Amino acid sequence: MVFEYDVIVVGGGHAGCEAAASAANMGCSVLLITMDMEKFAQMSCNPAIGGIAKGQIVREIDALGGYTGIITDKSSIQFKMLNQSKGPAMWSPRAQCDRKVFSAEWRKQLEQIPNLFFWQDTVDDVIIQDNIIKGVITRNSVTFYCKGLILTNGTFLNGLIHIGSVQLEGGRISEPGSNGLSDKLLSRGFSVGRMKTGTPVRIDERSVDFSVMEEQAGDDNYYKFSYDKSNNKLLKQRSCFITYTNPEVHEILRGGLDESPMYNGTIQSTGPRYCPSIETKIVTFAEKEKHQLFLEPEGETTIEYYLNGFSSSLPLDTQVNALKKVKGLENLKIFRPGYAIEYDYFEPTQLNHTLETKLVKGLYFAGQINGTTGYEEAASQGLIAGINAALKVQGKEEFVLGRDEAYIGVLIDDLVTKGVDEPYRMFTSRAEYRILLRQDDADARLTPKSFKIGLASKERFGYLQSKLEVKEQIVEFIKNFSVKKDRINDWLISKGTSPLKQGVKLVDILMRPQLRIFDLLEGVPKFKSFVEEVIIDRREEILESVEITLKYAGYIDREKQLAEKAKRLENIKIRGRFNYDEIHTISTEGRQKLTKINPETIGQASRISGVSPSDINVLLLLLGR
Repeated sequence: MVFEYDVIVVGGGHAGCEAAASAANMGCSVLLITMDMEKFAQMSCNPAIGGIAKGQIVREIDALGGYTGIITDKSSIQFKMLNQSKGPAMWSPRAQCDRKVFSAEWRKQLEQIPNLFFWQDTVDDVIIQDNIIKGVITRNSVTFYCKGLILTNGTFLNGLIHIGSVQLEGGRISEPGSNGLSDKLLSRGFSVGRMKTGTPVRIDERSVDFSVMEEQAGDDNYYKFSYDKSNNKLLKQRSCFITYTNPEVHEILRGGLDESPMYNGTIQSTGPRYCPSIETKIVTFAEKEKHQLFLEPEGETTIEYYLNGFSSSLPLDTQVNALKKVKGLENLKIFRPGYAIEYDYFEPTQLNHTLETKLVKGLYFAGQINGTTGYEEAASQGLIAGINAALKVQGKEEFVLGRDEAYIGVLIDDLVTKGVDEPYRMFTSRAEYRILLRQDDADARLTPKSFKIGLASKERFGYLQSKLEVKEQIVEFIKNFSVKKDRINDWLISKGTSPLKQGVKLVDILMRPQLRIFDLLEGVPKFKSFVEEVIIDRREEILESVEITLKYAGYIDREKQLAEKAKRLENIKIRGRFNYDEIHTISTEGRQKLTKINPETIGQASRISGVSPSDINVLLLLLGR
């Protein structure tokens, strides 16, 4: 019997689920191979989606037609919009989720896609002929053929778990790893490295004294992740809690460092700089007397809590003895200790911007296999890999997002251009055009692009069009409606802002920093009437978008101009036009890096570490000739 599919996706994590869904929704027959059909998009670490820059990525995934935002809304037990004290470019949505509901909803969603099929197994080898992918061979000796293959193996490739001196093979605690596939790809010319990540202890709620901790409730507002009309907050909302370590805790932890795999030489690989273990914190920040710890519920009803801020690979006794000195955890009981895990990854400079490998056509990598960390980064890569695998199978043009179009574009460009020497995490500071890449306008930026390639649905595109039409009507009303001083001054004074000396346009009132657009509904009755007339649903979302568009118009326009100037270099294609080793007017490091990366454009070449501005000038001069 011959098993053939257009696209095969290996791995049922966040990257694999988005990859399989996007390729199938674009019309391809897709097979998703995973080791455990009960753990789709498992939240291996913290039970949360979003956060600084990560929340923007999830809204972009949703705008493109992915499912992470929808699933998050269905499984959310707390929602917060972070950084609202700053400008809207920094606002970042984040949600605590019920991890079991999250995974179950993903399975339910995937099973509703007609041409998406499943196989429970482990892939041990890939079939490559003439540097073209042809299929995979599983541990059960089953061969599947395909035109496109997406590997999303997460932390399972030669995964090794560390708890003090204890070592266990596996991709997650109590789950087997995937051994052999890395070696097969290494033998075919791929560069393979090792990275490390970790996860904290899981705590029994019944042993915690929450009365001595700081409660952190979620926001009670209209925010959610998805732009669709589905309701948010379907589950009971739960609070998180804050406590702190102390010098006594640190002393116990220091006493166990000689048994820590990270400090006794057992672990040689690089861990995430921006999510350090508690061991790293007490060594790197030795002067600090305390570190913040967050207790996050794992679900709507469960008694299991995740201890954010206490990732560790120390021995079990050291972890428990130290935590019993933390305020509120004196009677601690745990479900399992924290652990570190080492795993194989592939240097992402071996990829094109489509996430297709340069060595093998039709083979794509997505997620932690590319050296990234985080569910959101993985999901976005899976989405782009799935889109491009489908487009290639269908003989259509590739889909690539620019750095001025999406955080996803920044993420992928950073990976394939700069590579990684530690697990990559997205931050707003990595995006030079973050005013253009706000979480509020991801649908306006990306849904038309997705609809054009056949992923975003007509319904989703219709939502966007109606929203933009209403938004434009409100913008015009605010710009043109005149406000008389005798009708509004008393209200302005009550809001703590100065009265008018003469009549002005409503937009001038809105531009005052003391006022928000929602205040105008109270102070300007005609504006309220107009809004109620034109907005049928999603009132808060649309009004906030109007406010940001008007208040930050100058900043947005200026950044668009900068992006347009930079885009000129992105339009100059250079791949295949130079033998860099023969251009001796370029620095030695520049020649080596340009040869290794083989950039697609002058713009990409200019972002390669080690390629100087003078090297770029040489290339431009040669192009002119």
